[in-house]
Formats: sequence, C-alpha cells, structure tokens
Amino acid sequence: MHREKGFSLIELLIVVAIILIIAAIAIPNLMRSKMAANEASAVGSLRTINSAQVTYASTYPATGYAASLGALGPGTVVGNTSANSSNAVLLDSVLGCTAQPCSKSGYSFNLVATGTPPAYYNSTAVPITPNQTGTRRFYSDATGVIRYNTSATATSTDSPIQ
Repeated sequence: MHREKGFSLIELLIVVAIILIIAAIAIPNLMRSKMAANEASAVGSLRTINSAQVTYASTYPATGYAASLGALGPGTVVGNTSANSSNAVLLDSVLGCTAQPCSKSGYSFNLVATGTPPAYYNSTAVPITPNQTGTRRFYSDATGVIRYNTSATATSTDSPIQ
C-alpha cells in the first residue's frame, strides 16, 4: 500500500492545541511585563518632571515653577531650541505637550502649580486604562518624593515608592 507524504489532520490539530496552550500561558505574563514597564516609565517621567521644575525655577527665578508641562516643553514650533519661560525646552514634546494631560507609555500626566508666581507644584501620573496599562497611580511634588496609590489618584499622604 502506498502512503502519501504529509501530516494528518489529527497531527495538525495536536500542534495547534499545543500552540494555543503555550499562548494562554505566555500572554498574561506579557501583559504583566508591559504594565511593569509602563509603571517604571511613569516613575522615570515624574523624576524628569521634578528635575525640569528645579532647573526651570533656577533659570527663571522671577517666574517660580512652571505652571504647566507645556511651559517645560519645546512648545508648538518643531525643532525649537531657543528656551524661554513659556517654552523652556527641558522636556520633549511628548511629556511637555501643549495641552494637558500629556500621554506617555500608557499613562496620563498632569502638572498643577499654585501661587503667583508659582512657589509649589504637584504632578500626577494615572494609567490611561487602569489594570491594563498600569495598576498604580503616582504623585510627586516640589519635595521630589514620588508616591503611589493602587486604588485612587495618589496624593501627598500616600506611601512613597521604595
């Protein structure tokens, strides 16, 4: 009896089932890894905002802290390299966008400055899609301490990150 070369339908179904089992195991781990990366990026971005605010306040002492993320960024002019108090060019155009909130790596960033001139500020990072792009919400202010909360928008009374 002459046998054809190739795979039987049963063999192909077994291979597909094995691939599906491996995918079912790997996808949740991939999602957790992506959320951890987004959270690390959010913490790094808040550190960058804190550093930019200190530099801004030192460079423009009469102005105090920047009133918005846009003031720390390059402004609307592409390739802007001339810094001033309304476009300090301390942040890139993603984090220093002209209209808050600014979105980066699955998080939404806001900056609020108080006083005239601003003598205090706070910035927050909130996941755009909670439990998908991140689980923790972050807060930082003029003290430079970054705090987090897992269930609500973080504030100055929440636990600092370790």
